[in-house]
Amino acid sequence: MPLPATARLSVIMPVFNEAGTLARVAEVVLARPEVGELVVVDDASSDGTWEELQRLAAANPERVKALRHEGNRGKGAALKTGFAAATGDIVLVQDADLEYDPGDYPRLLEPVLRDAADAVFGSRFIGGSSHRVLYFWHSLGNRFLTLLSNMVTDLNLTDMECGYKVFRRDLLQKITIEEPRFGFEPEIVAKVARSGARIYEVSVAYYGRTYAEGKKINWKDGVSAIRCILKYGLLRRGQG
Repeated sequence: MPLPATARLSVIMPVFNEAGTLARVAEVVLARPEVGELVVVDDASSDGTWEELQRLAAANPERVKALRHEGNRGKGAALKTGFAAATGDIVLVQDADLEYDPGDYPRLLEPVLRDAADAVFGSRFIGGSSHRVLYFWHSLGNRFLTLLSNMVTDLNLTDMECGYKVFRRDLLQKITIEEPRFGFEPEIVAKVARSGARIYEVSVAYYGRTYAEGKKINWKDGVSAIRCILKYGLLRRGQG
């Protein structure tokens, strides 16, 4: 069913110890005319993120939902909480670390709004968008994981691990998120592919952080991603 012309966008932002960037990224997100609501899920931060989030919600009570996990459960768990709280017709995942640019929202939303796609994944490796030059082995590992994911899902994505992902909410409501941490990315790609949803990929800008600047993902998450690709792409093939 086509979305209404007045389709509402819910932005879901999982946060963990992002007190230094939360206010800035939230300000940029809320300045976007496409955004109907911002759902922020604090995954038991200990650096003042929750207090900063409460101030943000108090200043924007009609557009910001502030949710909190009492114990640290991971990005996937935070997104699952945020998805359940979203009320928009379209749901977009936004990290809180300023690595991704909300200026890309129109490009990400366009295939859904013209009823060509049910899900849109960003890519840091196609098109002419700018990206910060960082780690060679991270880039190589990402391409390997994307290749492995494509082999089991029969998709032709270029950047399976990209943090920018957009979904029709009615599609998300049919999917149960099981992975609590960074395994969310390969899990959701496999489940969306298996659902038969129409998938698009668009170029996005990327301003990656170094570990000194707060980057959290590491080689253990890469190993976990392989497990998730095989679990959701191969072992559950044929399931709904």
